[in-house]
Amino acid sequence: MEGRKPTIGVVPSGCERPRGRPFPPGVSGNPKGRPKGARNKTTLIAEALRSGEEAALTRDIVERALHGDAVALRVCLDRLLPRRRDRRVQFELPELAVGDVVEASRAVLAACADGTLSPREATDVMGLVASHVRAAEVSDLRARRTQLEPERKA
Repeated sequence: MEGRKPTIGVVPSGCERPRGRPFPPGVSGNPKGRPKGARNKTTLIAEALRSGEEAALTRDIVERALHGDAVALRVCLDRLLPRRRDRRVQFELPELAVGDVVEASRAVLAACADGTLSPREATDVMGLVASHVRAAEVSDLRARRTQLEPERKA
């Protein structure tokens, strides 16, 4: 008997449940697993609460918010006034060449100053301008290199 390992899932004497892991590796108590499409109990309860009660629940949360409930107020603001996303902006920007960064920067700052662009939007646009200028510089360098390479081979 000495040297033998206890069998997995065997209930020691005096215990109601097996100790440790009751199933050997790779084998479970539910071999088929959770059925496909099965939903969490919380989801089912939430759907049951919502079915036909949306208007009443909404009215209740708004009433609570109006009476000073901070959590209800936060829920209302999050749902009624969602966080602002990026918006399309229109403003005049001069044609960009490699040396025109200062002129483009002036245009962006002017749009920010007159309220067409927010400071964050202006920063984002300047990032786009900088990326465009870098791409133009790389393109210019490649063109110069291709002009110089035939001269080296000769």
